[in-house]
Amino acid sequence: MYGVAALLGVAGRLDWTDAPAWLQEPWVIAVATLLFAVEFVVDKVAALDSAWDLVHTALRPAAGAILLGGADLDGPTLLLGLGGGALALSSHAAKATLRGLVNASPEPFSNVVVSLGEDGLVAVLMSVALANPAVALAATAVLVVASVVVTVVLFRFLRSFVRRLRRGSAIRGVASP
Repeated sequence: MYGVAALLGVAGRLDWTDAPAWLQEPWVIAVATLLFAVEFVVDKVAALDSAWDLVHTALRPAAGAILLGGADLDGPTLLLGLGGGALALSSHAAKATLRGLVNASPEPFSNVVVSLGEDGLVAVLMSVALANPAVALAATAVLVVASVVVTVVLFRFLRSFVRRLRRGSAIRGVASP
């Protein structure tokens, strides 16, 4: 979220895209860049990442709503805002669900690899969006469908896994002296 905001602010200042004026303010770009750097590090540490994702469950959809609702696009601002919030929520839900599973892993390397993969995906999609918005829109549509599928599948898996853990703990508790 913060990297996207910083990049949009810089891209707007360089006339690569039409970004809201407030997003192009130097202090907004600086704060977004600083928060991106914090998120980049926090995202690699499992316990911190889970807490960060929990807090951002409200922040990411709100930011998506503000960014798309404030974009200079044809259409009602309210609907654009709702669409931006829904897009951000779908990607956040997929990320948080996947990371909940990965963060539960006892080894630290998968968390770093998945985090770097997410960072790369965002960088590629933002690059495509600046170069060819129509292609980015199509890719985003595919990613939204994929994120909904990933969220549902992984959420069901996690729920089943937690149930099995509880049953196993209950059975061990009864069987132990």
